Amino acid sequence: MEEYKLSVASSPHASSPVGTKHLMRDVLIALIPAMAMGVWVFGPRALTLTIVSVIFCEIFEWGYCKLLHKPNPIGDLSAAITGVLLVFVCPVSLPYWTIIIGDFFAIVIVKQLFGGLGTNFLNPALAGRAFLMLCYPVPMTTWAVPGKENWLAIFGAGEAGVDYVTGATPLSIDFMKSNIAPDASLADMFIGNIGGCVGEVSAIALLIGGIYLLAKGVIRIRIPAAYILTVAVLTLIFSRAPEGVNVFTWMLMEIFGGGLFLGAFFMATDYVTSPNTPKGEIIFGIGAGLLVVFIRYFGGYPEGVCYSILVMNILVWLIDKATMPKRFGVTAEMRKAEKEKAKAAKKAAKEGSEA
Repeated sequence: MEEYKLSVASSPHASSPVGTKHLMRDVLIALIPAMAMGVWVFGPRALTLTIVSVIFCEIFEWGYCKLLHKPNPIGDLSAAITGVLLVFVCPVSLPYWTIIIGDFFAIVIVKQLFGGLGTNFLNPALAGRAFLMLCYPVPMTTWAVPGKENWLAIFGAGEAGVDYVTGATPLSIDFMKSNIAPDASLADMFIGNIGGCVGEVSAIALLIGGIYLLAKGVIRIRIPAAYILTVAVLTLIFSRAPEGVNVFTWMLMEIFGGGLFLGAFFMATDYVTSPNTPKGEIIFGIGAGLLVVFIRYFGGYPEGVCYSILVMNILVWLIDKATMPKRFGVTAEMRKAEKEKAKAAKKAAKEGSEA
């Protein structure tokens, strides 16, 4: 007679061979096209800035966990993702010491102080960018113009080497923010031959990375589709296109000219800071899209992707609460009884501690 062993354990009872490191590795692979375009457009400093950011993110995570005697999470590559994404939403001319400060804020303040990977309620890279924008607005809005001069400025503006040639981005106050057609063509915006942050200039490179993540099952289509389509529909209906520019062309410029693709595929889909339900994901994407258009049209910033995602991150708990399906077979009376039981247990524990 065969004997069977029954293992009793708490949930979750289902396991998967796909772990955090595997998922993070796929995200890093998906970021390679955008990284390659960033180096091609802005020169080798885009790569050196990324390497510095990744190294210090890993150092800060290791140091914090070592100091507090917590398990070392370096091998999961999550800190490396934060380092890359933070550079992707910053100008290439940003001084190294500034990106290091952003790394510290993203890893220690936003991620580790809230319990580490899986417990942070904000996207660390976007929170780091928002902090740098608050503290260092001038270097964070000094954009490098694409060109061969960037390949000479290996050490960056203000240091040894040739200074970067600076200019305006398509969404800036000089162009689309003031309802003026940008000097870059639609094709330039799609390919990436424009000024802007390191990793957001090439829509085609980010789209390739996004398709890779969708094909590998790392992300789902709901948030990116809802996010991008909301921005597209609103900018098409309420177009601010100047005279002589087709509204459809202007709508595509709104989509390709900023960090919408980077935010939609790589930021808003973060497992920790996005909703857990299909309906919640759609609400999250639509809400972020509404905020992007509102900030671009009425806010002081020409771009709104960063703040739209951060605001929706804060609302994730509410979205999950509103969209979480009800447990099967649980009546209103049973839920009421559970609440009363929990309240009684809490009261008994309080009385016991006072005694």
